[in-house]
Amino acid sequence: MENVWLLLEILVINLVLSGDNAVVIALASKDLPPEQRKITVWWGALGAVVLRIILTFVAVLLLKIPYLQAIGGVMLLWIAFQLLLEEKTEIRLGETPTISRAVRTILAADFIMSLDNVLAIAGVANGDLALIVIGTAFSIPIVIYGSNIIMNWLQRYPILIYLGAGILGYTGGEMMLQDSSFGEHISSLLPEYHSLVPLVLATIVIIAGGFKKMANHRLQS
Repeated sequence: MENVWLLLEILVINLVLSGDNAVVIALASKDLPPEQRKITVWWGALGAVVLRIILTFVAVLLLKIPYLQAIGGVMLLWIAFQLLLEEKTEIRLGETPTISRAVRTILAADFIMSLDNVLAIAGVANGDLALIVIGTAFSIPIVIYGSNIIMNWLQRYPILIYLGAGILGYTGGEMMLQDSSFGEHISSLLPEYHSLVPLVLATIVIIAGGFKKMANHRLQS
């Protein structure tokens, strides 16, 4: 049951954070003939899955270094906060008249934009390579082929953005507790309440991000 919940977390995280990746894939292949576009999307999806798995597994190994997992947790909290404030900007790409150039563009963009996904999945999976592979292999194709549906959902149901931010905030808190060095400090400072830290941090991220987002909208209107 726990593994099912972790898989669901990985799926939600990828769906919420991979919107820009889907946009890049769409833009990189839009000028190709329909048949070549399908091939490009398939190769781009396969490459994105393999790249994301490798990067996440490397991150899992690096996060075993003392205090590095805690730093990753703090970064993930910031990413969660920024997710609620994010304004979509237009993504411009150069001409991509060939399949190989389009696939290279997709992989380069996925590499550059994958920090949030990699940190989140590394924290959730906690070193379980099977979870990383299954969760990523399922979620990337869903994002690519369902990008329009996902974007419509996120626009129509903003609660999904808050859900994703909350999961990221919770995962960031868990990463801090799981850090062998930093986790001990938290446990000694809050011996009876340290297990509540992820929930408290997730709540703070959602509330602070929500207030900040409302304040920004008032300033703009």
